[in-house]
Amino acid sequence: MPVTASKDTLLCMSLAARPGHFGVRFHNHLYRELGLDFYYKAFAPNDLAGAVTGMRALGIRGCGVSMPFKEACIALVDELDASAAAIDSINTIVNTGGHLKAYNTDYIAVAQLLDAHAVPRTPFALRGSGGMAKAVACAMRDAGFTEGLIVARNEAAGRRLADACGLRWQPELGDERPPLLVNVTPLGMTGPQADELAFDLAAIEAAQTLFDVVATPAETPLIQAGRRLGKQLISGDQVAAIQALEQFVLYTGVRPTEEQYQRAAAFARAV
Repeated sequence: MPVTASKDTLLCMSLAARPGHFGVRFHNHLYRELGLDFYYKAFAPNDLAGAVTGMRALGIRGCGVSMPFKEACIALVDELDASAAAIDSINTIVNTGGHLKAYNTDYIAVAQLLDAHAVPRTPFALRGSGGMAKAVACAMRDAGFTEGLIVARNEAAGRRLADACGLRWQPELGDERPPLLVNVTPLGMTGPQADELAFDLAAIEAAQTLFDVVATPAETPLIQAGRRLGKQLISGDQVAAIQALEQFVLYTGVRPTEEQYQRAAAFARAV
């Protein structure tokens, strides 16, 4: 928390079915380091509309939106930034005098990581069809990944996402062995599905690159398997750090230095 909270302290929050520690630690660390009178708290709402209404009514400055609320929140805000409107998925809400504007910083994070890791533009399979899957699939499409497969048991959502990005859809991976595997589901996330692999071992062994957007834990079963097999890896904590940085800038109007950002990311990971 700020050293001395006051009536002027600005609150930010996140809404997720399974809140993690990363965003709380990242944002609050930077608030302290930069001397900003802000405080960040994570929530697992049982009434999403009520939570967003409360944000507006209480003057809460910013809100991070995580699975499974990235699409459901769209109807609850006043305006969509181009980053959210283009993919019909949000992960950030900024409250300016009661006006709620939504953004998507997940897209930015994924695009940056694909370039930073110089991931070859090879065929891929992406498991998932929700709001985060939209951000990842659209970022990949726009980065030049033109041959891919959406793997989703929800046929309507899976086909819709595949069609939007010019990809194929299947309910399961089957015998497909693409060089790039991307997990955008809760498989491997802390909780009931923590021990589950997003793809079977045969597919993992055949792949060259594994990308898991699950941030908690950073070492998911998929990432652990890939590390043992010497695969190129992109982990969810990397996505979380970049998107959290962009959220921080939207909430505060302050962009930390690279050194400050790296310290905050390291602190957030050290749980």
